Amino acid sequence: MTIPLAQLQTWSGQGSITQSKNTYASVKAALESANATYTDRNFKVFLQGSYGNDTNIYAESDVDVVIRYDGAFFHDINERPADEQAAFNANYPNGTYFYDDFKEHVRQALRAKFGDAVKPGVKAIRIEGDDNRRNADVIVAFEYRRYYRFNASYDESHVTGMCFAASDSTRIANYPEQHSKKLTAKHQATGNKFKPLARIFKNMRSRLIDDSLIAKGTAPSYYIEGLLYNVPNEKFVGDYQDMSLNILNWLYETTDRTEFVCANEQYYLLRDNTHTCWACAEGENFIDAAIQLWNEW
Repeated sequence: MTIPLAQLQTWSGQGSITQSKNTYASVKAALESANATYTDRNFKVFLQGSYGNDTNIYAESDVDVVIRYDGAFFHDINERPADEQAAFNANYPNGTYFYDDFKEHVRQALRAKFGDAVKPGVKAIRIEGDDNRRNADVIVAFEYRRYYRFNASYDESHVTGMCFAASDSTRIANYPEQHSKKLTAKHQATGNKFKPLARIFKNMRSRLIDDSLIAKGTAPSYYIEGLLYNVPNEKFVGDYQDMSLNILNWLYETTDRTEFVCANEQYYLLRDNTHTCWACAEGENFIDAAIQLWNEW
């Protein structure tokens, strides 16, 4: 048996758009309020996650928003040689607006708009939804620079992302803008087939959880998008049954998955003991369970 085409067509559809759009607009307005007490206005508000990338499904209700302060930045210069570190430190003294202060100012701006609906979270500030607004998670971040070279301000190379602190103070660096651009490029290169297939595989995930074939929380949307990003473009041909089978066959036949990358192309996809990669066993379990779901439908 295989999953019927009609089911795959249903799964390919995008989830809530209008209410998610309105939720984002209200959160963005609160963050950009003239009354917010930020030290300066050097920040950017943008979407990340499934809604931001047009891969959201009906089972996903959250709107993920980032506010990134660009007047200071975290960095990985300590990974560079000593002479490069010295050159960097001579060019960039420590800033005076601290991450914890910025996060508190963001929390205050959100509470001024949404009151007690604003709750602390592990990685984000949570805004609980109501009849007119979906749940929203607000990531408070600083710019992040991943350096490949630093000899002087005019002789350096880095990739810009964002970095935020979890509730245990662990810093997590990520690259949502690169992730989004790469997904859009993949979507276009596959004849606009990539994003519907991403939604199909996310709905597969929901079914796998319902059937107790995988545990909830072990296959985040971000990693499913990354998994499909590694699938060759030529597998995205035919109808949704053809493409789903092509993808599952390719994943089954590709037994060495150590070189799979996240869609941002800054990290490997499957690695253990890191906040930015999919735990190997969880990724492998998702692939195996998706194949089982297909074969046993």
